[in-house]
Amino acid sequence: MPIRMRLRAPSGQHTISLDDNAAVSDLLSSISTATNLPLFELKWGFPPQPLDPALYGLSTRLNATDLKLNGSQLIVIAKSTGDPSEQQQQSPEPSNSSAPLSLQRKQIPSLKDTPETPLPSRGGTLVLRVMPDDNSCMFRALGSAVLSSSLDAMTELRSLVAQAIQADPSRFNAAILQRPPDEYCQWISYSDSWGGGIELSILSQEFDIEICSINVQDLRVDRFNEGRPRRCILVYSGIHYDTIAFVPDGTSTLDNDADVKLFDAGDEVVLEAARQLCAQLKKKHYYTDTQKFEIKCNTCGWLGNGEVAAVQHATETSHTDFGEAT
Repeated sequence: MPIRMRLRAPSGQHTISLDDNAAVSDLLSSISTATNLPLFELKWGFPPQPLDPALYGLSTRLNATDLKLNGSQLIVIAKSTGDPSEQQQQSPEPSNSSAPLSLQRKQIPSLKDTPETPLPSRGGTLVLRVMPDDNSCMFRALGSAVLSSSLDAMTELRSLVAQAIQADPSRFNAAILQRPPDEYCQWISYSDSWGGGIELSILSQEFDIEICSINVQDLRVDRFNEGRPRRCILVYSGIHYDTIAFVPDGTSTLDNDADVKLFDAGDEVVLEAARQLCAQLKKKHYYTDTQKFEIKCNTCGWLGNGEVAAVQHATETSHTDFGEAT
């Protein structure tokens, strides 16, 4: 059954239709073609809420996500590409608009005792390995599973992402990246730039693994590069990533030297146990609602609600240092 949706863009109303097995990348490319916009933001629903399909992974099929797009209306908002003729019609952006937006989450006292999920059928226990709050948590979480030293994860994994983007410009175009590819590659090289769905999609293929990212807020499992024989499991809590580890019986869960972080991709028992662990995290409110949470600018003291408001404030002021308000 085709997926049909209406677009409300600066150029007027448009209708696009996609095959039922279309991927996220197909959706973004179709929107760019229909609206003639290389860079754009999306909103949908009422009241309009930000929509970033790329968080599900570019290769993820739309029918495998929880997005109910058929019959929906998407609001398409143009973003500047840096073209001089376009800049005459739009207000100029600050000179450091490509700089990373730093955001520190507030401390969560209830997670002093990290939850564990015993797995007697597998002879061990699943535990949460908490990553530092340094805006490189996704790279650290994944790097701890696929690299021998997580200290090298930030530089090595960021470099792999940039190389993959440069090697496939037709796939990773401005519509997908929401900024020119060269600018994106420069941006992702910053140590404070957040990694997300695009990076997970690329790195899952680079390491030939499936990555399962469990969203603590709704316990949704987003799969990247599905179908590979091995998987790692990450925990996403809104503005932070941690990783799931298996500790064999007879080993202290406080000792991570014996951690196993790559699993048989066909072992749904381990994945379900990881979701149960995330359910414990949800009860402890170990997540950030990025659409509603209160945020503070550490430069000028501005207060607002949600990541979108923070990005707007950063664009207007060039401030990039934010924290989750207590």
